[in-house]
Amino acid sequence: MSRLRRWYGAGPLHLLALAACFTLAWYAGTRLLTYEPARVVLWFVGAAVVHDLVLYPLYSAADRTGQAAAGAVRRGRGRGRPERARAAIGLNHVRFPAALSALLFLVWLPQILGLADGYDLTTGLDGSRFLPRWLLITAFLFAASALVRAVRSTLRRVGRR
Repeated sequence: MSRLRRWYGAGPLHLLALAACFTLAWYAGTRLLTYEPARVVLWFVGAAVVHDLVLYPLYSAADRTGQAAAGAVRRGRGRGRPERARAAIGLNHVRFPAALSALLFLVWLPQILGLADGYDLTTGLDGSRFLPRWLLITAFLFAASALVRAVRSTLRRVGRR
C-alpha cells in the first residue's frame, strides 16, 4: 500500500475514482461522437476559443477589480509585479456564488434568454420559467454565501475573546 502511495502519490481509492471518471468520460465521448462528430468537435473547439479569448479576460478583469476594491492587491517592494497580500476573505464569498451562477447561466443560456426554439413543443413544459428560476438560484447562492460569511466572522470574533 505504501509503495502504491509513494509511486502514485495518492491512495487506491483516488486511483479507482480517477479510473471511473475516465471511463465515464470515454463512454460519454463515444456516445457524443456517434451521431454528429463534426458538430461536437466544432462545439468543443468553439467553447475553448470563446473561453480563452473572451471569457477568461472578462472574469480575470472582474476578479482584479474585486481585489482592488477589497484592498487585496498591493505592490511588491522593488518589483513592479503585484503581490497578493492576505486577501479579504469576503472576496471569496462573492467569487463562489458568482462563478456558480455564471456556470448555470452558460449551461442554460438558450432557455434563460428564451432562444430555445421548440422547447415548449418538444417537452410540453413552459420555457418561460428558466429566467426566474435562475435568478432565484443566484439569489439563494449569494444569500447562503453571505450567511456562511456572517457565521465565520461571528465564530472568529467569539474565538478571539
